[in-house]
Amino acid sequence: MYIESLQLKNFRNYQSLDIKFDQGTNILYGDNAQGKTNVLESIYLCGTTKSHRGSKDKDVIRFNEEEAHICMRIVKNGLPYKLDMHLKKNRSKGIAINGIPIHKARELFGVVNLVFFSPEDLNLIKEGPSGRRKFLDLELCQLDKIYASDIVNYNKIIDQRNKLLKDIASAPRLAGTMDVWDEQLVRYGRRIISKRREFIQQLSSIIRDRHRDLTGGREELDLYYEANVSEEDYEQSLYAGRERDLKLRTTGIGPHRDDLCVKVDGFDIRRYGSQGQQRTAALSLKLSEIDLVKKVIHDTPILLLDDVLSELDGRRQDHLLDNIHDIQAFITCTGLEDLVNERFPIDKVFQVVQGSIKF
Repeated sequence: MYIESLQLKNFRNYQSLDIKFDQGTNILYGDNAQGKTNVLESIYLCGTTKSHRGSKDKDVIRFNEEEAHICMRIVKNGLPYKLDMHLKKNRSKGIAINGIPIHKARELFGVVNLVFFSPEDLNLIKEGPSGRRKFLDLELCQLDKIYASDIVNYNKIIDQRNKLLKDIASAPRLAGTMDVWDEQLVRYGRRIISKRREFIQQLSSIIRDRHRDLTGGREELDLYYEANVSEEDYEQSLYAGRERDLKLRTTGIGPHRDDLCVKVDGFDIRRYGSQGQQRTAALSLKLSEIDLVKKVIHDTPILLLDDVLSELDGRRQDHLLDNIHDIQAFITCTGLEDLVNERFPIDKVFQVVQGSIKF
């Protein structure tokens, strides 16, 4: 799987861009705030409908413009695909695959598989559980369309239930409608818990070897799924916690409270690990993500590395670069000389200057 070309119109600081990529390693270099990350963001957005920055559609549209357009051509299993995305300030985005409009975002998932790695991901272990849940959801949505649908529906119901919990304070008669929301919450939530558990089990079997290689056999890493509630106990626990939810006006039980536990040599490094251990574990996690995607889709994902190498020491840089030689990669950096150092082959180089790209 690889991206052939990308066209942008009125996206971030790009008025117009038409660029063709190599199937191997593509380097985008230049000073900060020139538009390197914007290219990677457009690729990720076009493939997943989501910005890795969490930006809304209106935020990525060029200043003083009403719409933006992304067109990405990819090749998957020898077949060409054209992905079009129209972003509008005051309306929902429009998406088409090979010229055919789609009506639900989940129809796009799985067409292209992307792994995004940014400096923020190196803090995945030490920061709060919401980032680790986001990591799980972003990858699972690309691998499983049913999961993508379930998590969207679950989040909508959580929002509706939390609104109801607030409304009941002033209108107690509404309490009788709580059962309807809880029934749906349990149905979707159970499936999410099951899929997350399966995903973490698969990832755990891969990451042990990855981390052992990265640390020269000095550390053993294990992943554990910290489910807020089990599938079997979900319904009963949700009902038992209803009075507390009414008091706090928020839903306290469910997979929106899950976490991913990371242990090295038996110690929870979220709390007790050094910064070096946490960063090494995060790198192992992203490399394992690539391996798992390969295993599931029987193809290679596309890797987006946004200024990550500058945050790693030489040993970790070398390990990362040694393990991406067989996939299409997009790497942003400020200094080309510092990055290359004759350590790995580069297939195409682009210089980014104020929203334009020089070949």
